[in-house]
Parts: sequence; C-alpha cells; structure tokens
Amino acid sequence: MADKRDYYEVLGVEKGVSDDELKKAFRKQAKMYHPDLHPNDKEAEAKFKEVNEAYEVLSDKEKRARYDRFGFAGVDPSYNTSSTAYSNPFGQEIDINDIFNSFFGGFGGSSARNRNAPRKGSDVETSVTITFEEAAKGCKKEIQYDIVDTCKECGGSGAEKGTNLKTCPNCNGNGQVTVNKRTPFGVVQTTQTCDKCRGKGKIIETPCKKCSGAGRTRTTKTVTVTVPAGIGQDQILNVGGHGNSGYNGGPSGDLHVYINVKRHDIFERKGDDVWCEIPLTFTQAALGHEVTVPTLDGKVSYNVHAGTQPGDVFKLRGKGIPHLNGKGRGDQYVKVTIEVPRNLNAEQKKALQNFDSLCQSANYQKSTSFFEKVKKLFN
Repeated sequence: MADKRDYYEVLGVEKGVSDDELKKAFRKQAKMYHPDLHPNDKEAEAKFKEVNEAYEVLSDKEKRARYDRFGFAGVDPSYNTSSTAYSNPFGQEIDINDIFNSFFGGFGGSSARNRNAPRKGSDVETSVTITFEEAAKGCKKEIQYDIVDTCKECGGSGAEKGTNLKTCPNCNGNGQVTVNKRTPFGVVQTTQTCDKCRGKGKIIETPCKKCSGAGRTRTTKTVTVTVPAGIGQDQILNVGGHGNSGYNGGPSGDLHVYINVKRHDIFERKGDDVWCEIPLTFTQAALGHEVTVPTLDGKVSYNVHAGTQPGDVFKLRGKGIPHLNGKGRGDQYVKVTIEVPRNLNAEQKKALQNFDSLCQSANYQKSTSFFEKVKKLFN
C-alpha cells in the first residue's frame, strides 16, 4: 500500500469536493487515460485502473468517510493497522498518528520530506483544432505551448554561472533542523524543514540573472503529436514527458492536448457514424435514380429505389468513422430530402396540373393526410 497515491491526488481534487465536481474530475481523468486512446500502453492502462479505483471509493459516502479518517486502512481490509490503531475504553478506535499530528505535526509529516529528492514536474494543458477529416483519418499536428523548464543558463541550480552554492550554516547542509517541543507527554524532539535554506541544504549567494535564482524559466516549446484516427470532440491526448520540467533531476510532467473538431459543411458525426442529407427532385424520388453520394473516402454511386419518400434513410456500411481501437468503422447514413421546384412557368404548371388529375385514378394510392387521420380518430 505504500506505493499508492492519495485518491484525491489521483483525481486532481481537494478534500471536501462536491459530488458533481468529483464526477467531473473522474470523467476527465478516465477520458484522458482510456485504453481506446492508448492501445497497448501499460502505463496508461495502470493509470486508468488507478482513476477508477479512486472514484469507486470517493463516490461512496461510507467508504469516503472511512478513507478520510483512516486513509487506505479504512477501505482495504487487507491493510495492516496493528502498528497504529488502538482501542480506548470508550469503544472508539484511535490512530496514534492522529495524536502526534495534533500536537507536533506527526512523525516529521511534510516537513520531513526530502526537498532534494527527484520530483516529477507538473502536467500542462493545451488544445488543438483539427478538421472533421483529420479527426476521422488521423493526422500529425505541430503544437506550440508554454512550459516551465530548467534554466539553461544555470542548469537549474539557481546560481549565477561561475559561482558556487554555499552549504547552509543553519542545518549544515541537511535541509532539516532538530527542534524541541513541549507537549503534555513532556519535551519531544522533532525534525522540521530548515527555514534558512527551505530544506535544500544549500544557499545561493549570487542568483542567476536569467531565472532570478529560481532555477526555472518559462519558455515556449514545440512538439509534434500524432492524432489517432477516430478521435472525437473534447477528447484528450496524453503526451508523456512534455510537461513542466521536474525538480532535482526528476522527470518532466505530461502534456494534455484537448481536441477541438471543426464543424463540417456536409457531414455530422453521431458516435462513430456519419450522417448527411442528399436532395432529390420529385421525379428522381418517384421513378428511382442513381445518385452520387459524398463520403469520407470520396464519391460513391447509389441507386435510390422508386417511390422514395422525404425523410427516408439509406445506409452505406463501413463508410463512417474508424473506431479508436483500430478495429472496424462506423457506417454512413444518408437522409433523403425532396426539392420542391420554384418559379414554374405556365407550361410547367400545366404539366403538373395534368399529372395531378391523372393521380386521381384508382391506380394511385394517395397518402392519408394528417387531418384525415385526426378525423378518423374521433369518429
């Protein structure tokens, strides 16, 4: 259990977060590491499981309460609590760490953390806009974004080039100092972060002019990302190692790229299916016609059957969006609209009137009108 990350940290939320915010954070993280976006990526798969485990606990009120009080010991029956859990005469379980935390910050707590240990840098977010076709077929995009990087001038030390860091005289380079604290149990000796060097054990006498002693500078970075075929609006690409630089030689954080897909003039996406409309003249719909239909792969021919009605839909199998897992594609659905002619001349009007007269014969089955259906319903 020691290598587990705090569940709140996993979901990127603070303790006391509302249910709605918790759910929103879970969906964001789950989408980011979803296996469909990272096929055969064991690290992404592990993070996806970690996110689901964290949400499974924090979304349950009882489990969340136990976790808030006892940590992993409260939600994992296999966790060994014998070293810290005790019972008092009043029947309540007490964690000895809670007592120490109350009086002097626990066994070192955050102050005992080694500030000089390698730490991973924070993640960075940016977005990229792609066309409908690029989302469907995949593409490569060059992205520019800002990060906090190790200062190239001082190499991250924070000291001016050619100068040295001085060992902190307050802690003798340890980064921690021993402090005696008076408690109800007597005087207790604890360690805490050195105030003078802030736990680094070294003091900068001549700060670097470029980074002002911070050891880090803000810079613009350019990276080319591969957008997989089938990606959708608001999905997130995770590019490992392209976030803010780490501390003390630690790895860089990740880059999260939010996808924005432009609207298409003809196509509309529904899941992995593509929809479009195609106009027919009355004659083409009545007699049948071979039409040319646009698809993501180019134009195809389709024979519309005689008697096609407005709103009829036909399907082109396998002409939709590729599935993110690389296995198969969606379909394309084509909805028929009928174009009604305008600005008819006298001859055309006469021809339509003659046609309407012919349609009154017994051979023509006229569709029941809406008003006739209503009349029949109440009779």
